[in-house]
Amino acid sequence: MIQDNAPTIRQLLDEAPAKFNDKPFIRFVRNGEIVDKSFSRVRADSLAFCRKIRDLCPEKAHVAIVSKSSYEYITCLTGILISGHVAIPVPPELSVEDAVKTFNDADVTAVLYEHEFTEKIGAILPRCPTVKHTFDLGDVNGFEAIYRDYGEDSVYAPLSDVEVDPAACALIIYTSGTTGERKGVMLSTYALIKNTMFTPYSTFVFNDDVLLSVLPMYHIFCFVSDYLGPLKHGNTLCLNGEMREMFQNMRLFKPGTMRVVPMIAQAILQHIKAFAAKHPELSPEQAAAQITGGDLKWLLSGGAYLDPVLCREFDKYGIYLRQGYGMSEAGCKIAVPDDQISLDSVGRVMDICRARVRDGEIQIDTPCRMIGYYKKPEATAAMFTEDGWLKTGDAGYVTDYGELFITGRLKNLIILSNGENVSPEGIEKRYKENLLVSEVQIHAERDRLVAEIYPDADYAARSGIADIPAALERLTDELNQTALPSHTVAKVIIRDEPFPKNLTGKTIR
Repeated sequence: MIQDNAPTIRQLLDEAPAKFNDKPFIRFVRNGEIVDKSFSRVRADSLAFCRKIRDLCPEKAHVAIVSKSSYEYITCLTGILISGHVAIPVPPELSVEDAVKTFNDADVTAVLYEHEFTEKIGAILPRCPTVKHTFDLGDVNGFEAIYRDYGEDSVYAPLSDVEVDPAACALIIYTSGTTGERKGVMLSTYALIKNTMFTPYSTFVFNDDVLLSVLPMYHIFCFVSDYLGPLKHGNTLCLNGEMREMFQNMRLFKPGTMRVVPMIAQAILQHIKAFAAKHPELSPEQAAAQITGGDLKWLLSGGAYLDPVLCREFDKYGIYLRQGYGMSEAGCKIAVPDDQISLDSVGRVMDICRARVRDGEIQIDTPCRMIGYYKKPEATAAMFTEDGWLKTGDAGYVTDYGELFITGRLKNLIILSNGENVSPEGIEKRYKENLLVSEVQIHAERDRLVAEIYPDADYAARSGIADIPAALERLTDELNQTALPSHTVAKVIIRDEPFPKNLTGKTIR
């Protein structure tokens, strides 16, 4: 049993109502109306679901949750984490084949799923012999019955009197990496909570009263930062619902902070620019306010490389966009941004972590480290050094002031026949500084570097660029003039569509 200053999830739930004067904790729109759920309501409903799942599965069980973010999703996931069972968040976009692989690999006992997943469930269950129970999350009335029938005054009340070992596996997050098989990252509740215990380097980044959550809760970045963080600090968390509703909800909820991936940041910027172009009488800040609701100060990006060009563009509108760095295997965050970091860095290493570079690889010492990959001891051992540091697989460096810089992925290194090592990310970064380049990948072909580019056709039209291939060839010639001989690009391929992405928006190589 771990003993230090990190509270348990149950302790956070129990203390929050009095600590934050029972202010609104979760806010969302249902049937056209704004609904507020207080800290005490979230506590009561999560405890009720804890009792429900322990009644349904008396023995320790692995419970999959297949759903988009919702209030019911939050109470389910919280209830499982405080019940002693193990939660397995699963993206609802998974195919039947991938879901079968995940359920069988995770030894899933029960499946909680959104109503849209019903047809897939029918095809999945016959192929998953360990699954004994299913529950449709789409029935709101059914949840109200659970919250009532399994309340503190019910005969089931003692079922929530369970002591959970904070060091035990409580969550299995399946990685959705850019290559290789998906692996189940085993995390304890201690690792999840400890990841919120760092000291922020810029207090106003994290102390905004209202947050808008647009990333899915099955993403570790979202669950730890958008849910556990506000539970600890007392923020009001607004749920976005469908992605198409994001701009409407930004104006409705007026968030001060949002956590995003680069694609979402790009979409917000495009909307701001389009509105500003139509209303030249407005200042940049006024134009941005019409899109964002007026209170947005910070966009914190993660999950994929963030182009510094985007940061500089948002600065013009009075909005700080900066990126952090983390990985599921580290419990979520490793480095967090502040308003003093370089635009090229991925944040400052949190004070609960240490970073070092060995053989060109960034390695992390963190109390939030994973227990391991589920049922994969060899893959687990390969992730750690002999002295217990986590191998990130990223190349880079850390400054004396704790700023972390990523220069590429070690597995993406291109080794030419002359022995030169080429990091494709560095060349891609130079290309991305030109707004005509929407997406780019560098690879080797017959010992020569090739740039495969998906251009921004809208930017080309606005800028009067009629011959996109010729423009990209000129750009390549310009970049080659200042590049090392081993880093010159010999060929350009123009793509007609974006590169395929994984479930977190990372480009698949």
